[in-house]
Amino acid sequence: MATMESLIVTVNRIQRACTVLGDHGGDSALPTLWEALPSVVVVGGQSSGKSSVLESIVGRDFLPRGSGIVTRRPLVLQLHKTEQGVQEYGEFLHLPKKKFTDFAMVRKEIQDETDRVTGKSKQISPVPIHLSIYSPNVVNLTLIDLPGLTKVAVEGQPESIVNDIESMVRSYVEKPNCIILAITPANQDIATSDAMKLSREVDPTGERTFGVLTKLDLMDKGTNAVDVLEGRAYPLQHPWVGIVNRSQADINKNVDMIAARRREREFFATSPDYGHLASKMGSEYLAKLLSKHLESVIRARLPGITSLINKSIDELEAELSHLGRPVAVDAGAQLYTILELCRAFDRIFKEHLDGGRPGGDRIYGVFDHQLPAALRKLPFDRHLSLQNIRKVVSEADGYQPHLIAPEQGYRRLIDGALNYFRGPAEASVDA
Repeated sequence: MATMESLIVTVNRIQRACTVLGDHGGDSALPTLWEALPSVVVVGGQSSGKSSVLESIVGRDFLPRGSGIVTRRPLVLQLHKTEQGVQEYGEFLHLPKKKFTDFAMVRKEIQDETDRVTGKSKQISPVPIHLSIYSPNVVNLTLIDLPGLTKVAVEGQPESIVNDIESMVRSYVEKPNCIILAITPANQDIATSDAMKLSREVDPTGERTFGVLTKLDLMDKGTNAVDVLEGRAYPLQHPWVGIVNRSQADINKNVDMIAARRREREFFATSPDYGHLASKMGSEYLAKLLSKHLESVIRARLPGITSLINKSIDELEAELSHLGRPVAVDAGAQLYTILELCRAFDRIFKEHLDGGRPGGDRIYGVFDHQLPAALRKLPFDRHLSLQNIRKVVSEADGYQPHLIAPEQGYRRLIDGALNYFRGPAEASVDA
C-alpha cells in the first residue's frame, strides 16, 4: 500500500512539472506526458453539486461559490494523507512554500488566481490551477475540477461559452487515461443529465465512468433513486455512489464538514430506501473507492508512462546533442570549446581526405587546381619589384635609416604579400 501511495505522489509531482513546463493537455494534437498520466476528472452541470462533493471528499470548505460559472479554470486538486496530529494546510504550485492553514484564504487565492488569468469577466481558461492539500482526514487522490456544463450563456458571458466549456471538458474526458466522475443531481431526470450524456459519448462501455448522485435528500416524497444506485436504470461497470451534501442553509450557518459527514452517514443508515446500501454510500466511501481505483489504473499504466518518459528523454537528448552544448561563459571554457571544435573539424577533414567520407576528390581539386591557379594570378612581380621594395623600405625607415638590415621594411613586404594570399585562401576554404 505504501508503494502505491508513493506512486500516486510521484504522479502528482509529474503533473506539477508538466504544468510548470506548459504541458497541460487540452487540445494539443501531439501526445503529451500530461495525457499519459491517469487522473480523475469531475464533470457535471452547473449547480449539480460538484463543489459540495469535492469539499465533502476533502472535509474542508475551500471552493469559491456563487451563481453562474464559478469554476473558470481547471483545478488540479492533489490530496496527500498525513500522520494524525499534523495540521492541515493547502499549498499552491504558483506560490511554492507558502502554506495556507486558513481555508478561507485558499478560497480567496483560487478566485484571485482565476481573475489574474481570465480577468473579472466570466471568460474561461484551460490553464490549470494546482492545489495540494495535506491532511490526516483525506486519502491519497488527485481530482481535476472543470467548469460546469451549461446550456445558455448569461449576461457577461460570450455567446460561445457553451461550446467553449464543452470543448474543454471533452479535451479531458475523451483521453483513455481519464477516470470520469460524473455528478448528477438525484432530483433531476437521469436521462437529461449533462454529465451522463457526455460520459456516454466518450465512454460508451462505462468502464471509465463513476456515477455520483447528489441531493438524494431533496427528492420528492414517495420517490427514490434505488434503481439508479443499484445499476438497473443506468448501468455502469463501476458502482453508483449516493452523496448527501450540505444544504444552502447549512453553508450559511457554517456547518463544518465533520458534522456534515456525520449527518450523511446517519441519513443513509436510517433511510428505509437506502439503508441496505449504506456501507457503499457517502463521500468518505467515494474517496476510498476512487483512490483504490486510481492506484490500480496507475499500476496498469506504469510501464507505458515509464516508456514515454524514457522515449521523451532520448528524443530531447538527441535534439540537444544536435543543437550542441550551451556556450561557456568564462574565457578558459570558451577556449577549450574552440579547441574541441577545431579537433573535430581536423578529424572530419582527414576522413574526407582519406576516403572515409565522400568529397575528398573535391578537396584535392581545390588544392591541386583552384588554389595554385589563383596564386599564379597574384601580382607578386609588381609587389616584389626593386622599385616597390625601395619605396617600402624608405617609408618604413622614416627619418632614421637602418643600420644593418631594413627589418621594418621586410615586415611590411611580408604583410602585404600575406594579404594577397587572404582572398584565394578564403575562397579555397569556402570551396
